Amino acid sequence: MTGSGESDGAPRPGARWSLIVPVKHLDRAKSRLALAAGTRREDLALAIACDTVASARLCPAVATVFVVTEDPRAGAALTDLGAVVVGGEPGTGLNPALAHGAAFARRCLPGLGVCALSADLPALRPEELERVLAAAAGHGRSFLPDAPGVGTTLFAAGPGHPFTPAFEGASRARHLSVGARELVVTDVASVRRDVDTPEDLRAAVALGVGSRTREMWELVGRDPYPQNTP
Repeated sequence: MTGSGESDGAPRPGARWSLIVPVKHLDRAKSRLALAAGTRREDLALAIACDTVASARLCPAVATVFVVTEDPRAGAALTDLGAVVVGGEPGTGLNPALAHGAAFARRCLPGLGVCALSADLPALRPEELERVLAAAAGHGRSFLPDAPGVGTTLFAAGPGHPFTPAFEGASRARHLSVGARELVVTDVASVRRDVDTPEDLRAAVALGVGSRTREMWELVGRDPYPQNTP
């Protein structure tokens, strides 16, 4: 089942977007990866965010990447990658932080759509993101489900349409319930493969992660979370 959204239409290659990427304080980020990364969990979380942003900036459909974060280390690293860091988030959760970043982006680039993208897509391919954004440009509000089909990795609102992200938990169902269009785009596994658990990390590595995540993977071990053995 897909939501109807405010408008339907064919994919529109060439449309450009402001991308909003939320990055938690590193001391709270990716807690479920602690078993895999140990004391390097913060370094791994930063590497994943950096690979996500670096890849997103190579996508022709992305005009600017706006990173919403209050973490000074993450902010400095992502600024070095060419992202615009947005501070002053309200501190009331992920979705308000995204709305804060989107409002800032719309003031800076009022003619563009805004698109929230998960910060934990270390295998992200620019050409796959471009296909998803071209599909999103044919709808008022739309989203892309994550690999398991329960959550969401991307939520887009075109120019003139309300930005109403509903991330966290079973967000696919929530986005459908508010009338956003579920995007069905083939061969975009890298845009759907977010990383919360060691199993997710292994799956992302199998797709091919960016250099920073690859380096951390090598440091923590190729299989840091072994399966139970008899």
